[in-house]
Amino acid sequence: MLTIHTADLLIPGGGRSPLPGGAVLVEGRRIAAVEVYDDLVAAHPSARVRRWPGVLTPGLVNPHGPELLEQAYHPDPREDLGSEPLTGEALASLAMTDTRWGASARRGVQRMLAQGTVAVVGPLRRPAVIDAVHRSGLRIQDGATEAVPPALVPGADATFAVFDAPECVATVIRGRLLHRRR
Repeated sequence: MLTIHTADLLIPGGGRSPLPGGAVLVEGRRIAAVEVYDDLVAAHPSARVRRWPGVLTPGLVNPHGPELLEQAYHPDPREDLGSEPLTGEALASLAMTDTRWGASARRGVQRMLAQGTVAVVGPLRRPAVIDAVHRSGLRIQDGATEAVPPALVPGADATFAVFDAPECVATVIRGRLLHRRR
């Protein structure tokens, strides 16, 4: 299925110029085209259209993967532990099993997706955390490489985020809409 994602401004990255009224045509997991919205709709009239407010951009790479996912606990809302991540002594007082680390990582990943994150910098070491990150679709980047999301160009993974200041309204990873605010 073809989907056109459009926003007020498209910033494709990779040194390319911003494109007012730009759009990406997504086919499966890949970007099929990056053009002005009107041109894409004319060429693909049967494509599903998702209109977003704000700016469509490659998304964010979070450089603190281990700190946020393996050195902090994201409480379940049903627990009486508050809503903010626990670290230090509060974390040390919990009985952390692999199952609990995996559940915490899933909740942490959901927070990241809601902020427009499309990749985290590792290395991650806990198998339950790595599994949760992989299942979400987030990429794990090696800490030795520069943390830069891939540009929005034809043939690239359909991975991007949409921001309408001050919030992220959508996060798409490999063609899948994984976070939607509106």
